[in-house]
Formats: sequence, structure tokens, C-alpha cells
Amino acid sequence: MDKHFTDFLAGEVRSRRTVLGLTQRDLADMAGVSERFVRFVEQGKPSIQLDSLVAVLDTLGLELHLTTRTSQAARTRAGAGRAEGGPS
Repeated sequence: MDKHFTDFLAGEVRSRRTVLGLTQRDLADMAGVSERFVRFVEQGKPSIQLDSLVAVLDTLGLELHLTTRTSQAARTRAGAGRAEGGPS
């Protein structure tokens, strides 16, 4: 799993949990996962169970969205097309 993704995910989960005033134990109990699992998510551990992760995110009111990766060149071309009045 990409380190940037796991670090981002860890920060988002930790931040949201803190804003909601929850301890790791509170979140674990509410999501039906172990406190250890919550700790692993917040530490950015790359090997986590997706169903448990989704339960944690759902408990925090967060969603995981997937998008396709686009190369920098394709993004540049798309931006140039819009600037020239092409499709957006």
C-alpha cells in the first residue's frame, strides 16, 4: 500500500476522532473493532482489513472514494484543452 495514502488516511482518522472527542477505545467500541486496529490505522500500518477500516470510517462519518489515476501529461493536456475552449 502506498505510504502517502496510509499516512494521509492515518491523519484523517486521528484528526476526526479527536474532533469528535473520542478515545481510541471509544472509536473501537463504536466501530466494532479492536483498539489495536484503531491504533494501527492511526499509525499508518499498511496491512489492515478493509471491512474493519470501512467500519471505522463509517463510525467517524468519513467515506473512502476511489478515483482513477491520471498521468501528469494527461492532466496537462486536459487543462490545455479547457484553456483553448475544448471540452471540460
